[in-house]
Amino acid sequence: MLTPLRNAYYLSFPVVLGAVLSNRMAVRLSDVVPVHWATPIVLALVVWMIYTIDRLLDVQKAAPASSTRLLTPRHAFHRQHATDLWRGILAAALLVLVLCFFLPGSVIRFGLVLGAVCVGYVFIVFRLPTRHSALLLKEPLVAVLFSAGVWGSVWVQRPTVSGVELTESLMFMAIAFQNLVLFSVMEQWENPAQPPFSLATAWGIDRCMTLLGWLTLGVVLTGLTLCFITSDRFAQRAALMLAIMSLVLYVIQRFPAYFLRNERYRWLGDGVFWLPALVL
Repeated sequence: MLTPLRNAYYLSFPVVLGAVLSNRMAVRLSDVVPVHWATPIVLALVVWMIYTIDRLLDVQKAAPASSTRLLTPRHAFHRQHATDLWRGILAAALLVLVLCFFLPGSVIRFGLVLGAVCVGYVFIVFRLPTRHSALLLKEPLVAVLFSAGVWGSVWVQRPTVSGVELTESLMFMAIAFQNLVLFSVMEQWENPAQPPFSLATAWGIDRCMTLLGWLTLGVVLTGLTLCFITSDRFAQRAALMLAIMSLVLYVIQRFPAYFLRNERYRWLGDGVFWLPALVL
């Protein structure tokens, strides 16, 4: 009964929807002119393509088909449906190409630069050995690229960017980084014998837990401060929502045993990026 929902989760649809909703919050924070209607569609397609390609290359690099049982359920799904997923990526890329004819020039130029960086990142990750030290940059780099797509696609359509917008984008980036480090920690608890190479395996769980606590504190204090220094009511609500998003991730961190069951941490951890819908 839960198969369609689980398949949507394996296909990264929660992340895609979270990117679109977060992008809509960024739009509301900066209302000089309307943001082009194709922007969120292209953003959704590109986020889905990047996440899907990354996982398809992971399973291609990981091991032969006979060792599918060693893969995570999400990666096993991508290996099983690899042909259909590559076709879906091709169709999504063609649709993005068509939509580019409708987008403003500033968004196209921004997308080309960001897209080139993402392609370079995926290529380098695929070529590097499994435990290369450069792979420790994956969590911060993905957080930066994800945040750049959500916020940058709006800013390039604006004449100016306010300090409040910039601050809230940095809060969002910290939350994206918090999400990725938390997932690394949970994956190590989930599979202590053979965890994926990440900041959690390199730094240790205790140091990562400390980092997660400081990220939460920084986001929450910044959000509360913004409520006092800006008179923009929506900016205040957005700042509080970003603080709540960080606190939700902190709750997962505090109760790992509960959230490790049935990968609850992934469902809720990705679901935090839906929370901006509550202030739209």
